[in-house]
Amino acid sequence: MEELNNNPSPQEEETSLESVAADGEELNEAGERKDEEIEDRYNPELLSKYGIFCLKVHDKLDAFKAKLVHKKVEEDGVRKHKMVSYSKYGYIFLIPFFTIFLIFSFYPLIQTFVYSFFEYYKQGVRTIGPNFIGFRNFQVILSSNYTWKYFGNTLIIWIIGFTPQIIISLLLAIWFTDSRLKLKFGNFFKGVMYMPNLVMASAFGMMFLMLFDISGPVNQILIAAGRKEPFIFGESVGWTRAIIAFINWLMWFGNTSILLMSGIMGIDESVFESARLDGSSSWKTFWHITMPLLLPIFVYVLITSLIGGIQLFDAAQIYTSTSGGPEQSSYTIMMYLYNLVANAKDYGRGGAMSVILFVLTGILSIFIFKFLVPTNNAIKQEARARKARERWLKGAKLAEIQGGIANA
Repeated sequence: MEELNNNPSPQEEETSLESVAADGEELNEAGERKDEEIEDRYNPELLSKYGIFCLKVHDKLDAFKAKLVHKKVEEDGVRKHKMVSYSKYGYIFLIPFFTIFLIFSFYPLIQTFVYSFFEYYKQGVRTIGPNFIGFRNFQVILSSNYTWKYFGNTLIIWIIGFTPQIIISLLLAIWFTDSRLKLKFGNFFKGVMYMPNLVMASAFGMMFLMLFDISGPVNQILIAAGRKEPFIFGESVGWTRAIIAFINWLMWFGNTSILLMSGIMGIDESVFESARLDGSSSWKTFWHITMPLLLPIFVYVLITSLIGGIQLFDAAQIYTSTSGGPEQSSYTIMMYLYNLVANAKDYGRGGAMSVILFVLTGILSIFIFKFLVPTNNAIKQEARARKARERWLKGAKLAEIQGGIANA
């Protein structure tokens, strides 16, 4: 019975046959229209009238229109789902910095370089120049004995201050980063060491000028200890340089210690543990593990300290009361530059002196970098080793040939 009920009725069969016939007629009509379009496009009359070239251009125009429609649909879809970008706000926040930098740093820098080629100074109320004189300012400064004397004073004071600075900073960095010592209140002592760096150099210069004055606390202590008369520190070349170097050391040893600590803390602790397990002493560990891995930070500290030493001005200016100490033994190169610009009002030679300092600083920094930083380039090392092997093989072959000739 169920099979009989599932069989279609005669009326349903007639309806389905009619629908199939209608679909077939529609398909035939669509095929005929397509055939007519093809015949119209490629019939001989149209081809003779417009030519194959025009028909191809028409086809390309249709394809181009279809691409435009498809692209517009894609752009509409992207526009609906476009993400908001905040990158432009970063550039907006950089505008104040670059504006201040260009006005107050970059423009004066370019102006200083330009003035170094001009005669430009003030004589009383008259202003001479600017008149272009080429490299005459550089010739005058480089041929002056005072320039090299003041530059030598600067280097001597820097060496006197930097030598104990780097030694003490290395010791403190190793002590504070050694996991075996487990020093207490480490952060407190690090803060105390860094605090002198926050004080102005002029304040230190004034403080030490009062401490080592004839009637200052240091002389009072010496007299109380049995000295008959006060010691005049300002008349001693060695003491004047040593005190200025000590001021520079006191200001910067904490900053140097923090930088070296960060470099040592960046070294994996397992390296030191492996060295201790292999029986390496503390001295060998320092020279063969710590220093090679710390070398990039060490070079950075050395170069920045050199730049700061060449720019030494405030402490020497205040402590020597702008005189440069006995025999101008503590008259630094920056004091000379300041005298050229502020007192002599010679902007041309001041600009030339600035350019010379810039070049000398760059040369010394490059020399230190090239001399101390190793070239750990695996590709270059492999190339050098390959060339060495090739030279050895050529030498071995040549010796073999010569030996064969001699035997023959």
